[in-house]
Amino acid sequence: MEPIHRSETTKNDVEIKGAFKQFGTNVVLNGIDLEVKQGELLTLLGPSGCGKSTTLNLIAGFLDADRGEVHIKGNNVTKVPPYKRDLGMVFQTYSLFPHMTVYENLSFGLKLRKVGKSEQKKKISKALELVKMSGLENRYPRELSGGQRQRVAISRALVVEPELLLLDEPLSNLDAKLRHELRTEIKRLQKEIGVTTIFVTHDQEEALSMSDRVVVMNAGKIEQISTPTDIYNHPKTEFVFQFIGKSNCFEGNVTASDNRKITVLIGSDITHVDADNIMGDDGSLIPGDAVKIYIRPEKLEIISANGTDSPPPDFHLARITQINYLGTSWEINVLLQGKSIQVLTSAFDSSWHIGSEVFIGWSPSEVMLVKK
Repeated sequence: MEPIHRSETTKNDVEIKGAFKQFGTNVVLNGIDLEVKQGELLTLLGPSGCGKSTTLNLIAGFLDADRGEVHIKGNNVTKVPPYKRDLGMVFQTYSLFPHMTVYENLSFGLKLRKVGKSEQKKKISKALELVKMSGLENRYPRELSGGQRQRVAISRALVVEPELLLLDEPLSNLDAKLRHELRTEIKRLQKEIGVTTIFVTHDQEEALSMSDRVVVMNAGKIEQISTPTDIYNHPKTEFVFQFIGKSNCFEGNVTASDNRKITVLIGSDITHVDADNIMGDDGSLIPGDAVKIYIRPEKLEIISANGTDSPPPDFHLARITQINYLGTSWEINVLLQGKSIQVLTSAFDSSWHIGSEVFIGWSPSEVMLVKK
């Protein structure tokens, strides 16, 4: 299977314009716009019912939008049936023909495209080699493990050399080890072949580890589209921060602000936040505003209090309530200003125990604010 070479005339392989979809009174997509770049692996990520699978089905042609358009390779395909859209699709449930061998499953799509037998053999051999399934051509799906069946399903989608590959939660039925193995394989295959790929998942680890860009969806709308690192470190909304990774949340009040720093009172403690780190539509905050303060557990620093009540700047006195060893790190729960928060650290002080007083600190650049 040769890498896909594309012309430079169309920068986006897929464009969705103003898509709206409603089932009864339930609005599943609420006017979304989306562009998928040539050759990228884009992931639609979000909780159940957010609209990610509906979006994929609109692209595939299995659903029609109530309003809006779908364009593939610059062509309006809104009314074009699925079999004319030149795409491959892999489902959660494998969807292999149980009465056909692996070889016959892969040859099915090639026969529909009038590919000759000798060419079929070459394409199938290469497709199975890509997913490390060579030698199993004569097996039936029932004779394969779950991971092998999903590899065959991926191979069957790729063997027809589609312009677009759609993956709808393809790993959710597999155990953790297989999921990790296959997501590595999918990423490798996608880069090797260069096929534009849209991947649907509710698993944030899958999304962050595999994707060129991630689309975070919520209640039929797109919350943020960006690279995995940007989504994690610079969330644009409170939903994105809470949905991606773990988070701690405090409540406080703004006491001062300028173009560089915002000063916030948390209980009786003062802390500072970079002025650029405001989530949501509020571009600025003024003294008196009530805010929520979010920070990741691994962004927190913990040091021993050493019997003093005077913490360093932007550090706050806390008390350890629980210690969990995770193998490569320690998860430490502390009580700070009456609020239970979680710290994740690879450095552990042997003097720490439940009840120990510690200082918890953070950099103003690592904290995110949202107006209450």
